[in-house]
Amino acid sequence: MKSAFTITTSEKDNSARVGILHSGHGDIQTPCFFPVGTYGAVKTQSSEEIKELPSSVVLSNTYHLYLRPGIEILSKAGGLHKFMNWPGAILTDSGGFQIFSLEGFRKVTEEGVIFRSHFDGSEHHFTSEDIVDIQRIIGSDFMMLLDVCPKGDADRQTWINALNITTLWAKRGWKRFLETESLYDHHQVLIPVIQGGTDIELRKQSAEELCALDASAYAIGGLAVGESKVKRLETVEWMDELLPKEKPRYLMGIGTPEDLVENVAKGIDMFDCVMPTRNARNGQLFTFNGKINIRNSRFKSDFSSIDNNVFSPMSKTYTKAYLHHLFKTEEILGYRIATQHNLRFYIFLMKTMQEKIQKGTFGAWAKSFLAQYNNS
Repeated sequence: MKSAFTITTSEKDNSARVGILHSGHGDIQTPCFFPVGTYGAVKTQSSEEIKELPSSVVLSNTYHLYLRPGIEILSKAGGLHKFMNWPGAILTDSGGFQIFSLEGFRKVTEEGVIFRSHFDGSEHHFTSEDIVDIQRIIGSDFMMLLDVCPKGDADRQTWINALNITTLWAKRGWKRFLETESLYDHHQVLIPVIQGGTDIELRKQSAEELCALDASAYAIGGLAVGESKVKRLETVEWMDELLPKEKPRYLMGIGTPEDLVENVAKGIDMFDCVMPTRNARNGQLFTFNGKINIRNSRFKSDFSSIDNNVFSPMSKTYTKAYLHHLFKTEEILGYRIATQHNLRFYIFLMKTMQEKIQKGTFGAWAKSFLAQYNNS
């Protein structure tokens, strides 16, 4: 099987790079952003609309898909790609973050995790092997190993315990992955998750133990869960040195526009976050001049287009006044327009960074972008 990643251009003054992520459903240029479709759908958008953003990859969640619609349905459908009519690649999170958010409703052991569904209270048991098997049925192009995700402000012993169990589960999950094959006609990549809080020695230990698996890609987990931004950026900088340069790096769940730019400079290739879609449904729009809240009364009589800088038909066709009206009347169309605008902004931002890296001007552009964005 060919390598999952090819680096095509690298910056000289920072760690930003452009690459091609190879999947069973086509190539993906990096750095890239994954729109989040937790249940197999990006909220308010069809698969055809996501493809037209353009995006060639979406993120779904193993935990949520296991509960609804259930593995039996996905198996009968022939996998998630067919179920949601999606021609591109799919990355499925293991569901570890969601499970460990269920405080009081789950128990973690070396064997796995016992938890209660947040839907009906029914009890379930996941092992690392189960997570691999479920993702085989889902048919995701990029599968995530089950990990323990502690809080960013937890004590060091909690980080140590999480790291040790994550490594144990990773080894078992990796063994199951090697013992099984894809159920469909495309190859799958399994990605370990580096843990260790914001402690450099623990991050180093986690990286060394999981890099021994010689996976095709690595994820950085356990961030944006309560630690300071300074600590977060410092941790990502460590990971740039600790992870193999030739393998793609995935920074999980982090995604303000500033985060994307700052972390691309530190060698991150893949991002996901619910922010563009969730914030859109609350009326917040991202633009190159900063964020705006379309619910604000100042937009009631603003008949200018939503944004001429983003290649989005809806952003150029509809006015701020009209979108303001849609949100005030709670029309679903308002959520759809705002969601598509934000996703196209994120995709356009990633494309802009790719172009700046290829031209060797990313460093200067990033400095200018962050100064303008943070002061807007």
